[in-house]
Amino acid sequence: MARRHDPAAHSKAEVVLAYSGVHAVWAYRVSHRLWLAGARLPARLLSQFARFVTGVEIHPGASIGRRLFIDHGMGVVIGETAVVGDDVMLYHGVTLGGKSRHGLVPGAQRHPTLHDGVTVGAGAKILGPITLGAWSTVGANAVVTKDAPARSILLGVPARAQPASSDDIKAARGVLKSDR
Repeated sequence: MARRHDPAAHSKAEVVLAYSGVHAVWAYRVSHRLWLAGARLPARLLSQFARFVTGVEIHPGASIGRRLFIDHGMGVVIGETAVVGDDVMLYHGVTLGGKSRHGLVPGAQRHPTLHDGVTVGAGAKILGPITLGAWSTVGANAVVTKDAPARSILLGVPARAQPASSDDIKAARGVLKSDR
């Protein structure tokens, strides 16, 4: 996934050795298995060690699909009840965060759900138990607090959803015109 979406990735070796987002996802996969097996403390300790090493914090309770790509990584936070679909791209400084626990039942969804193919720009904050539809794009530094349908572009503070064209979606994912 990294080589497909990052023109700066020159080799598999470079991705394996130098991409903090890739390392964070690998650590998440191990910590998530520990979490599901009931080894919650070891899972949290591993996730915190991965955060220390990579600058990316992924709670082991989060549910993450296949081929998540975190570009540059530093400052990304994915909360405990977040759900991330397949082929999602996150840029540095993204938060998939919760809102206040006040009045919530333990175990209730507090974090967002991102369906397949969502792209989230640098510094964006997606907060609360909201859902972003498949192939939506969140602009850099946007603050999203409301649901958005599939194939939306979300821009601003607070973010407002607008319909996205296929070209908009491809551009947000770094697909060059020559690749289309």
